[in-house]
Amino acid sequence: MSEVHTEKRRFTRVELTLPVEVHQGGSVWQQSLIDISLSGVATDQPAEWDAQYNEPFTLIIKTDNGDALELHAYLQHVEAGRLGFSVQHVDRENLQPLLDVLEAHMDLATLQEELTLLST
Repeated sequence: MSEVHTEKRRFTRVELTLPVEVHQGGSVWQQSLIDISLSGVATDQPAEWDAQYNEPFTLIIKTDNGDALELHAYLQHVEAGRLGFSVQHVDRENLQPLLDVLEAHMDLATLQEELTLLST
């Protein structure tokens, strides 16, 4: 089951529970997705977390249909067992899988409006 939160954020956050591999250098952490938007991702925090906060991460999200969505992000905050990442780059081959995940869980008109905001 998913929930949608708009809060005071620019982009709608969709709550989903999906497996996520968080990569940085030679380290890989197995985590769970908490929510996702066009500009960010929140995951749970693993017990053993020794990441370099100022270095980029690659997040590989296993989608419901078995595909892998790869996002490049920086850690923005750590709080209460939750990691918040700001997505810095979505390459062409991952844009459509990201849109597919969001389309399945939010209003299409809202998603189109938010896509327009990305280009401004």
